[in-house]
Amino acid sequence: MKNTSLGEFEELVLLTVAAQHDEAYGVSIKESLEEKLDKKINISAVHVSLKRMTEKGFVSSRFGGITNSRGGRRKKYYVITALGKQMLDQQYELRTSIYRAIPKITFG
Repeated sequence: MKNTSLGEFEELVLLTVAAQHDEAYGVSIKESLEEKLDKKINISAVHVSLKRMTEKGFVSSRFGGITNSRGGRRKKYYVITALGKQMLDQQYELRTSIYRAIPKITFG
């Protein structure tokens, strides 16, 4: 495995894949992130992140069936792998430990 780091955007994409479980695909991930972040997301950024995370072993993919509504094209669905879940758990622990280190500060 080349690089097992996880960037901020990749982490958000991976969290969305995990939340959507076996129904995550490019557009559904994009739309979910746009709703949560309240900003426009480039679909290419989502696809690049999914490709990188597939190469790192954090997600795996499968093709859905051919549909007329998509002009005969198939959706590519993504699911988090055990390694991907392990990476999310590590990120959660890291962020939580840093957050807990913040001293009790009052502003006012």
